[in-house]
Amino acid sequence: MPELPEVETTRRGLEPHLVGATVADVVIRHPQLRWPIPSELPQLLRGRSIVALRRRAKYLLVEFEHGTLILHLGMSGSLRILPAGTPAEKHDHFDLLLGNGQLMRLRDPRRFGAVLWHEGDPAQHPLLAALGPEPLNEGFDAAHLYRATRKKTAAIKLVVMDNHVVVGVGNIYANEALFRAGIKPQLAAGKLSRERCARLVEEIRATLTEAIAQGGSTLRDFVNASGQPGYFQQNYWVYGRTGEPCRRCGTSIRQIKQGQRSSFYCPGCQR
Repeated sequence: MPELPEVETTRRGLEPHLVGATVADVVIRHPQLRWPIPSELPQLLRGRSIVALRRRAKYLLVEFEHGTLILHLGMSGSLRILPAGTPAEKHDHFDLLLGNGQLMRLRDPRRFGAVLWHEGDPAQHPLLAALGPEPLNEGFDAAHLYRATRKKTAAIKLVVMDNHVVVGVGNIYANEALFRAGIKPQLAAGKLSRERCARLVEEIRATLTEAIAQGGSTLRDFVNASGQPGYFQQNYWVYGRTGEPCRRCGTSIRQIKQGQRSSFYCPGCQR
């Protein structure tokens, strides 16, 4: 599933093509995604100009003066900028045709993505209203994480993947940040000291920043707005490296199950 770095990479690739552009038309080929694509989008968006493109958690917000198009890539989706007239393929479900001779196309083989419309403040949309702070913003700091982990017996990896605590720290980057912070993923969150919370916040920020700089991770489907894969997977410390030697200490990387997801850690470096 595309995580925060992949969504932010997509946003940065789309922004120069979308912001300031006028929508010439909207094409809905397969409306049944995770939620139905609103059938009135062509009437709502024709002739309207895009004023901003933002990201909130793993959602992309295409802002117009009269509302916001909320996009989610789901498990296998990608958004591409293509020349107008590019033939659609089997899994191409939605096009935003632009007056500049380009189009933005959603491809989503598994159809878990979303194209939604919201009038008013997008922060109040039911999907966004209860989200925690952004990991790269000031609201996510050591004090916040320390408060959020007090008296919690849940594993720290599950806590940092909880969107009510902090958004956008998916499975890959939680594994990588915990390794870099020297914290084993199964440690009870409430046992973290203030100092270890500060270290984990620092490494979450650093891991996500480096992943964005490398275009995110491409494990199966993800490509950016230009169709290029990400490269951060070439630098994983632990994710997907079960049985391989730790790049720091040589101990074999272990794999366990947590919350129906795989966790990877080094028993020599993480405690």
